Amino acid sequence: MTKFETAAQQECYERIRPWLEELFADVETPAGDVPVFVLPSGSATAVVEVLPWGSSESVIATWSYVVTGAQMTTDLMHFLLHKNDELPFGVFSVDDHGDIRFHSTLIGSTCDRSELQLSVSTVLQTADTYDDQIVEIWGGERAIDRVF
Repeated sequence: MTKFETAAQQECYERIRPWLEELFADVETPAGDVPVFVLPSGSATAVVEVLPWGSSESVIATWSYVVTGAQMTTDLMHFLLHKNDELPFGVFSVDDHGDIRFHSTLIGSTCDRSELQLSVSTVLQTADTYDDQIVEIWGGERAIDRVF
């Protein structure tokens, strides 16, 4: 059974669940108690997490691993920063393990169906587009080849 830290988190999770199931073909809810959805598409897999934000709000954090094990060079960092400046929605980041991710965050209480669709689609399409480009130049593996 899914566990929620706040009522706002639960309300948001229950509101977006049918939207995700209507909008995307393969929505998975992993076993366990974490309020999360997993959506595979092409070489990308998006994770949609509903997280509490204070006691009365929630955020919808959508992210995807893009590449793991790439050479973390200055050129790669510049590439990611320039893409962050160019892309209209979402950002690249590098986690504590050196894995490249792409993510976006929405405020739970004001998110509507079309905004959620744009956020999730953008994360999936961006990860699917840039994973091959990054691996070709800076090495590493597409996240789908290593993680999933």
